Amino acid sequence: MTRIFARLRKFFQPVTLLLLVLVLAFAVGFLAFSEHVTNMREPATVPAADGIIVLTGGQARIETAIGLLQHQNGMRLLISGVHPSTKRQALQRITHADAALFTCCIDIDRSAQDTVGNARESAKWIKAHDYRRVIVVTNNYHMPRSMAELSRAMPDVAFIPYPVVKTDLSQENWIKQGDTLRVLLTEYVKYLRSMARLVISPPAPDTAANASSEK
Repeated sequence: MTRIFARLRKFFQPVTLLLLVLVLAFAVGFLAFSEHVTNMREPATVPAADGIIVLTGGQARIETAIGLLQHQNGMRLLISGVHPSTKRQALQRITHADAALFTCCIDIDRSAQDTVGNARESAKWIKAHDYRRVIVVTNNYHMPRSMAELSRAMPDVAFIPYPVVKTDLSQENWIKQGDTLRVLLTEYVKYLRSMARLVISPPAPDTAANASSEK
């Protein structure tokens, strides 16, 4: 019996050590991710780009993207992830955008249901317009995962992040805010999954759009 316990102890020691290392790595990575996200600010200046993409689902994203289009930071805007039942006129009215601008220069994607879908539909739009530099508008906590998925879908395109800072995710004491901590932790886990996909299955540059569309 003593020998059995000794063998079990020898087996579990490296396993326990490995688990501790993984937990520590996860915790350190989460802290770095959270600090990076909560320190993001909307850029004072935006470099010129061919187009603009906004991913729906968060605070003030669409309004910010339309403002960039109005200031001619891009030639066209794609609003990705609009609910299928939302009509163009209703979206234009809700965002207080100019009707003429909506008609001439704004495209709507109603197919995407998540960030992977956003990247897939954005890749189709970018390829159709032959764009090379695209501004990405989404909330700060969502930006790392969005950039990872878009870069995976179209590695030859230069994506320029424009984070919309969610008010309660820019506070210095975020670690004490239960809801904020939950949002960051959930997003960090999803970000790790995106990075794992990028590492395990990186698309070839010339087949990126096709590989993304098969998901």
